[in-house]
Amino acid sequence: MDFNDTKEEADFREEVKTWLKENASKGEKVGGRYDAIDVQEDALSRARDWQAKKAEAGYAAITWPKEFGGLGGTAIQSVIYSQEEAKYNVPTGFFEIGLGMCIPTMMAWATKEQNERFVKPALYGEEVWCQLFSEPSAGSDVAGVRTKAEKDGDDWIINGQKVWTSGAHFSDFGIIVVRTDPNVAKHKGLSFFFLDMKSEGIEVKPIRQLSGGANFNEVFFTDVRVPDSQRLGDVGQGWKVALTTLMNERLAIGVPKSADYSSLTRAAKEVDLNDQPAIKNDLVRSKIADWYIQAEGLKYTKMRTLTALSKGETPGPESSIGKIVSAPKMQDLASFAMDLQGAAGIINDSEIALLHSIFQSQWLSAAGYRIAGGTDEILRNIVAERVLGLPQDVRVDKAVPFNELPSGR
Repeated sequence: MDFNDTKEEADFREEVKTWLKENASKGEKVGGRYDAIDVQEDALSRARDWQAKKAEAGYAAITWPKEFGGLGGTAIQSVIYSQEEAKYNVPTGFFEIGLGMCIPTMMAWATKEQNERFVKPALYGEEVWCQLFSEPSAGSDVAGVRTKAEKDGDDWIINGQKVWTSGAHFSDFGIIVVRTDPNVAKHKGLSFFFLDMKSEGIEVKPIRQLSGGANFNEVFFTDVRVPDSQRLGDVGQGWKVALTTLMNERLAIGVPKSADYSSLTRAAKEVDLNDQPAIKNDLVRSKIADWYIQAEGLKYTKMRTLTALSKGETPGPESSIGKIVSAPKMQDLASFAMDLQGAAGIINDSEIALLHSIFQSQWLSAAGYRIAGGTDEILRNIVAERVLGLPQDVRVDKAVPFNELPSGR
């Protein structure tokens, strides 16, 4: 591993630092609550302004080709920009799925005319996109979707339900995978479309989470009409198109910043245990040491990825290790910190709780991160099969027509 920037990377980092210093703010966060049910127009407006400013400077999609408004840069340059931007309080959260997953899929599969229409508005924050994949009976098994599309002249009629759709309540467009042929194996009977989220027959219902946020949504489709011209790929080729999206998802979605061993150390100094500061307890110190080791392991694993990117290489499936470790660590550390506080651990009021209730908020949201973007089990399978070379799971439904699979109904 090489922990240092090359000369070119160092020059780019200085360029980014200078631009951010002149254009970004380190003051109060201006993005508003991205996960609120009613996203304030002012919050989204400010986010659009920042996105447009980044796009104009070429930093909104560094790795995209210049023909699509990108910088034509490298993956490591994108990482460098993200590292530097993270030091500032700029509005984020509205465009990551669209620019990280939806638009790259459009660029790979849509027509030239469609990309000329949709890519630039998304890049500049004028239009927001969402991804409509998961369903009540098809989460980790995306190929099990039941939302159907039936041909009607030059259109398709969509009926069904999607769930856990991030940002659907403020999105303008979405990409969707649906079942167009139930008479073949589940992976072969899918087709892929993009659609206007304001289409007649689409109903979005935000889902209130334990943490108090409501970024996820249920989306219901009742006789929604979509032109065949908005199909991406051939009929029945939906799984192949979906894989384009899912591959980009690995780069677009990660585990967020969270309370770590340093926060727990600080808390242990302020909480008493057996009539002395908890930091003096051997068990507490052992727990802190364990999470320190995990944090260092994650740091160096990420360094390996950055080293590969710096050399122009593509990181492999071993990148899944990061989320396998990070998400459970978030949950376990927060739970331990709350237990350490005794009865006060149930307080989730940032005004009076220890360290502004960071552990309580983290515990409430951590379980979701063990599901979103790939469950623990799916990611462990990826590492087992693609990194360690172990045999694949047995798939008894591989060659069975979808309409013959047991549905539980």
